[in-house]
Amino acid sequence: MLLDSDAENDVAYELCQIVGRAILPYRSSGALDQGFGTAFFFQGADDPVGESLLTAADLVGGQGGELSLRGSVTEPAGVAPAVIAEGDIRPGWARFPGDGVAVLPAAGLHRYAGDGGWRWRVQPVPAGIAAGPEVVARLGADAGSAFVLAHGVREDGSRPLEVAIERVVRDGDTVRITTELPPGYVGAPVFVVQADAAGEVSLYCLGLVLPGVGGHPVATFDRIRAVLPSTAGDA
Repeated sequence: MLLDSDAENDVAYELCQIVGRAILPYRSSGALDQGFGTAFFFQGADDPVGESLLTAADLVGGQGGELSLRGSVTEPAGVAPAVIAEGDIRPGWARFPGDGVAVLPAAGLHRYAGDGGWRWRVQPVPAGIAAGPEVVARLGADAGSAFVLAHGVREDGSRPLEVAIERVVRDGDTVRITTELPPGYVGAPVFVVQADAAGEVSLYCLGLVLPGVGGHPVATFDRIRAVLPSTAGDA
């Protein structure tokens, strides 16, 4: 669905309120986008065991990756570190290169926080808005509005939370953001608004941004869901 500019701005604002604290800056040791990317919390079930951190597989797997923490995602104030080295979290990332996805079970993140005397205060993307096959099927060659929540990279090295309003299309089995995104956006969640067969309009998390040139493939949630029950991967 292609929205007008006012409606797009309204959706972008609401997304920041609903899932803004799901998003974390990630930095890898690789060369991709100078190592900058985004990860996000996803709540796959009501049980906390179903919570995971998701990002693009191409970002992880080396040594020296780290997550940065904003003050708004932890409590009490001033206790959590500014950065978590991914080597300190067990279990670590599970990579699924064929699907483009990396999964970090949140249990290790919560254990790390508890050992440090602080707690996570996040807003995971809920399973209820994760796009199913029918949402992907409704995409077509006509561009629709897409919203990417990511931690960009400023010239001073800061990583602010940003919303990019873009266009998304589907060509066969490939879903794609049509323009190239700035550094820091790989791994970020992509949202769309669609009307179902009854005309009811809903917000969906379509998937996450994969690396690309001139645009970006999207790993859609039908692919992401297929790997969430497993934590083995290839890492």
